[in-house]
Amino acid sequence: MFPFMEIENKKQMSLINNKVSIFLKGFAMGTANVIPGVSGGTIALITGIFERLIDSLKSFNVQAFRLLLKRDFKAFATHTDLQFLAVVMLGVVASIFSVAKLLSFLFENFPVFIWSYFFGLIIASIWLVGKTITKYNASVIAFLILGAAIAVSITILSPARENDSFIYLVICGVVAVCSMILPGISGSFVLVLMGNYELVLRSITELNVVNLSAIAIGCAIGLPAFSHLLSWLYKKFKNATIALLTGFILGSLAVIWPWKHSFDSAGQLLETNKFGALLTPDVKVFSYERILPVIDGQFFFAIAIAIAGFLSIYLLEKKAGNA
Repeated sequence: MFPFMEIENKKQMSLINNKVSIFLKGFAMGTANVIPGVSGGTIALITGIFERLIDSLKSFNVQAFRLLLKRDFKAFATHTDLQFLAVVMLGVVASIFSVAKLLSFLFENFPVFIWSYFFGLIIASIWLVGKTITKYNASVIAFLILGAAIAVSITILSPARENDSFIYLVICGVVAVCSMILPGISGSFVLVLMGNYELVLRSITELNVVNLSAIAIGCAIGLPAFSHLLSWLYKKFKNATIALLTGFILGSLAVIWPWKHSFDSAGQLLETNKFGALLTPDVKVFSYERILPVIDGQFFFAIAIAIAGFLSIYLLEKKAGNA
């Protein structure tokens, strides 16, 4: 009897550890989704849950709806891999609400250092995602270049103005959530281009129910639809799809570059302190100009932080591989 109980206890501990691991991966995804230029889909890909995630999302179809109508909740949960999805989403939501205020503070006061960390994170992501390509040929390389070109071209677009219209926020939710699960395309950066990144961040920190409801409706519409397309591409053209996604991630480095000049809507250069923080934080940044850093003590500290970002993703991938 005692050996049997020991086996059962080990099984239960294994299940708990698995759920904790999935929760932490979801938490990492949520953290990435809050950051302009970093994609939660990238985190999902390098931690090994990307394919399972999009398969779960796309399973919310007619068959799932029929199971709900029949009140066959057990079959519905099995069909949609609901337990896995719920734990991931719990991690994402917990991260978004806990990290949003911290990131707002860091971006406001130490932008060079926080961008340096993310720069290292993205470099690690390029390597870890790119190495999953099993065969290189002309088409794979072409998709890699195409992905990078698309991502870079997105970064030079001018941001739109803030718009708190309910319908526009629903559209923001649709577009942003699709890019959030797409490795290399940052949902937060898409919100920057649509003019509503700061509005969404404020809505999260202030718990603006109306705005968050509109965004949630957009997410509910966009996730299942886009996941079908992404799953099909990933299964039918895996190497080409990963190459395109790697290109997206590579191109996103243009967004993450830590050293930049900021300009307002009139094209006037905005003053910053030595950490890159705006001296007039209430002014909205309309565009950026990437610049070369000054080689000083702060530069080397920023490099050390970038290395820490690289190691964060590297160790996360190693832990995911051993899980």
